[in-house]
Amino acid sequence: MLDHPDFVAVGHITKDLLPGGYYSIGGTATYASLTALRLGVSVGVLTSAPADLELSPALDGVGVHSVAAESATTFENIYHGPHRRQFVHSTAAVLHPDDLPMAWNRAPAVLLCPIAGELGLDWLGAFPGAIVGVTPQGWMREWDESGLITHKPWLEAAQILPRVDVLVFSEEDVGRDQALIDEYARMARIAVVTAGRLGATVYWNGVPKHFPAFRAVAEIDPTGAGDVFAAAFLVRFQETNDPYTAAPFANSAASFAIEGPGTTTIPSRAQVEDRLARGTYASV
Repeated sequence: MLDHPDFVAVGHITKDLLPGGYYSIGGTATYASLTALRLGVSVGVLTSAPADLELSPALDGVGVHSVAAESATTFENIYHGPHRRQFVHSTAAVLHPDDLPMAWNRAPAVLLCPIAGELGLDWLGAFPGAIVGVTPQGWMREWDESGLITHKPWLEAAQILPRVDVLVFSEEDVGRDQALIDEYARMARIAVVTAGRLGATVYWNGVPKHFPAFRAVAEIDPTGAGDVFAAAFLVRFQETNDPYTAAPFANSAASFAIEGPGTTTIPSRAQVEDRLARGTYASV
């Protein structure tokens, strides 16, 4: 197991059900950790999964510490034309700071990335000295007895946001509610709102600044693009302490993520920097 990672992701790796009885490994922790790895930093993931869920092939090169669970956090998407209904069929164990391997709390960059309510307020202050980012999607979900996922208010936002460094979320996460976006931005040191091919907006010191998306070669699969963006932003922000440098870097990384299925087109740093230098932006 990795002793001193440069980047730590904390959240459930998921079992995503596919048609025909197959599944893939997913979740923000998966996409974020592979992004950081391909950008050239050492990576650790704290997650929870059953022993029979094989994570090594999907996360080759990533240090994974998994808390034992009876079931994996399992998602299924059912499409009716362009409309999607998302279900959660099971969840793994809740994660606590005591689960963290020794020395991982000294990582310089950390992404708290819950997807099914697996992280609580006990994580605040768990990484002294680190740049801590959050992707709050897992705090904005609830589900009924059938597992059907619906949106819920993020009740802990006022407790969490003043104690972290970077918030990254999408317009879709809040139903494009500009009042809610403004509310979160006021509470956060730095808030970044992604909008797909429209790019991203950084709120820093209460002032919004927009950064356009880069043109992708093809748009095959948008799954995980926001997670790739979040990890790339956090890695570059930790290196530069400049969100205006981190945002276009992250936009470039995310533009590769949509060019193929799953994690297959997460880019290297050289690819990100080359597209960044070319400055070819998406048409809107």
